[in-house]
Amino acid sequence: MKIKKTKGIVKKLYKELKQVKRYGEEMAALSDEELKFKTTEFRKRYHDGEDLDHLLPEAFAAMCEADKRVLGMFPFDVQILAGIAMHHGYLAEMNTGEGKTLTATCPMYLNGLTGKGAILVTNNEYLALRDAEEMGPAYRFMGLKVAAGVKRDTDDKFENEEKKKIYNCDIVYTTHSALGFDYLINNLVKSANDRFMRDFYFIIIDEADSVLLDSASTPLVISGAPRVQSNLYDMADFFVRTLQENLDYEVEEKNVWFTEKGLEYAESYFGIDNIFDPKYFEIYRHLVLALRANKIIEKGTEYMISESGEVALIDASSGRMLKGVKLRGGQHQALECKEKVEITQENRSMASITYQNFFSMFPKMAGMSGTIYDAKDELYDVYGKKVVVIPTNNPIQRVDCPDWFFSDSKKQFEAAIRLAVKKHETGQPVLIVTTMISDTEILSHLLVREGIPHSVLNANNAFWEADIIKEAGQMGAMTVATSMAGRGTDIKLGPGVKELGGLAVIGVGRMLNIRDERQARGRAGRQGDPGYSRFIVSLEDDIVEKGTDPEKLKKYIDGKRRISSRRIKKIVNGAQRTNEEMGVTNRKNSKDYDVVLQLERKLMYETRDKLLDGGTIPWEKLIDISMENLDRFLKSSKTLVWSDLNRYLLDNISYRMDNEVKTINLQNKARVKAYVKAKVQQSLEEKLEMIGSKNGMNDFIRVAALSAIDEAWIEQVDYLQQLQGAVSGRSSAQRNIIYEYQGEALESFRKMEVRIKQNIIRNVLLSEVSMDKKSKLHIILP
Repeated sequence: MKIKKTKGIVKKLYKELKQVKRYGEEMAALSDEELKFKTTEFRKRYHDGEDLDHLLPEAFAAMCEADKRVLGMFPFDVQILAGIAMHHGYLAEMNTGEGKTLTATCPMYLNGLTGKGAILVTNNEYLALRDAEEMGPAYRFMGLKVAAGVKRDTDDKFENEEKKKIYNCDIVYTTHSALGFDYLINNLVKSANDRFMRDFYFIIIDEADSVLLDSASTPLVISGAPRVQSNLYDMADFFVRTLQENLDYEVEEKNVWFTEKGLEYAESYFGIDNIFDPKYFEIYRHLVLALRANKIIEKGTEYMISESGEVALIDASSGRMLKGVKLRGGQHQALECKEKVEITQENRSMASITYQNFFSMFPKMAGMSGTIYDAKDELYDVYGKKVVVIPTNNPIQRVDCPDWFFSDSKKQFEAAIRLAVKKHETGQPVLIVTTMISDTEILSHLLVREGIPHSVLNANNAFWEADIIKEAGQMGAMTVATSMAGRGTDIKLGPGVKELGGLAVIGVGRMLNIRDERQARGRAGRQGDPGYSRFIVSLEDDIVEKGTDPEKLKKYIDGKRRISSRRIKKIVNGAQRTNEEMGVTNRKNSKDYDVVLQLERKLMYETRDKLLDGGTIPWEKLIDISMENLDRFLKSSKTLVWSDLNRYLLDNISYRMDNEVKTINLQNKARVKAYVKAKVQQSLEEKLEMIGSKNGMNDFIRVAALSAIDEAWIEQVDYLQQLQGAVSGRSSAQRNIIYEYQGEALESFRKMEVRIKQNIIRNVLLSEVSMDKKSKLHIILP
């Protein structure tokens, strides 16, 4: 869906800006104590029924004055304008260097007044901690509580009580991944006291394009207990290595699937009649994992082998090695098998959510970024959010030069170094930006050969990289960095640099999308400073090689056929467009896959919350469930015999048998049901007597039900993670794989419901229960 330009929205925002400015003089005339008291006044007015939109002009004016007094910075009109836009739920495009950190203080303050919590998420721990530390004094001056939801050392975890204090603050700065994982963990707790989050209200997403788009295809997954290790990895890997492309399997862009011939070969190889039969699910799943590992997941760009000999994933947008992150559903183990390294334990997926569904849970969601307008249509389709372009405070003085095009990387890198040296010789600072870590190493080697001192940033450590990137605008500085290194940190120009033309950004290689290129160019020319940018690309850029026919490229790169710059430009830009379209498709698929899980997750979490908040299951309902379970058992037994009934009673109702059972006519189903119902009633009464109180009994039933729900839900999440990988290999049969996935997921949910009902009754009737001297309940589940 195409959305119209937003000039009308900006006009309305300017009207509100004028109202804020009108209150500015009034706030400036207040003493510190009077200004602080405004928070108490605003809160009272809000709780008395005045809405935030009505409070906005005064509250924004008060916060602007606090920023000036405490931080020494008064927000520019365009910053106030962007703040108003975000309060109203828009995504604001603000040029790099326009001061997004200060911009957020006004909408965060206004929404923090509600007592419901305002959260700002950004890309990394460094930025979250920096913003909380730098902006915190202004919020505290105004009487609001502020906290950071991350620590510098990611291995250092918060305790539950610490998390409670953090999320009970008016203002929280954190990362998108930390917040998402906290949400999943918060819905795995065993008691109400262990919950540390309150209901979501208002969120601002910094670097919103990176979070809502670039990170959106990979769901957050919490892993738990190890799965029994499969011996199918080696067998599947060996089998896949015998396959022939276009005969047994087909590859298209980043998708791979078996042909009909390939499926027939697999059935013959493993001696099975129908590979899609549910009983062969594990074989088929491992074949798909091995096929993907060997044919489309690329070493060097998507993963690497670390110094310790482990398969380590690479962040596509930053080139950073992702510490401790693994592909889900057995894909990581398939890669390990391919690389002949030790196969690590495959863990169950206990909880999962995509960013699309996670951020859509906030009643008020806004964001800001320097490069978000290019994706406005997708953002509207997925999140229902409009993008508003905020004017710059000063006109942009940066000179963006036309790209240079080359047939091969050797000429490309030589041209980049020549341009960098030429700029460097004048004293002008230079920032060379690449898409890949390997390119930064090549450029560094060439600069060493030229005898030019320089810094190399590979997006490995956000903390020290931020310190280095700050200095990239100093006279004579030479910096080589991946596109994401130091993102979110301003590069300020040193003395005398403006006169030399400001910072020169040289981009080497066509980037994954236009947004990344705009982000790179935006490193220069901040706040009306002069600047320079130029991209130098070639047919050997990674994105071009992935998105173009290799045979066609080879002729041009080898020099066997002449090619014009115009033709190169067409091929390179076409490859980038293809990559962007693939990104949109992948994100759409990710959302479609998660639709079923989203609905199931909502239902399960609501059920858990009711139990945690004191709800229980009445005796009558427990008896109804036990009868429902029995009906299912009786239907499955065509001819009921004593041994079957005894086994059922021992597994589900009671470990104690009595002689009466032998007198029952098994053909009389009504008599069997009456007997079992009486046993259920008797067992419940014995439990009540043992516990000694109705409240204690309710607590016991609650624990038993939660355990049954959690066990089944974890199995369901884990199965759906595996199912996603398995169905992706079914395209060969002209199937709608999303439709098939949703159908199978729904069927597995129905089976899960049955399993929950069976386990609730088992847990209630077969658990060992006792009370200690302090009247504390002890439960041993069956």
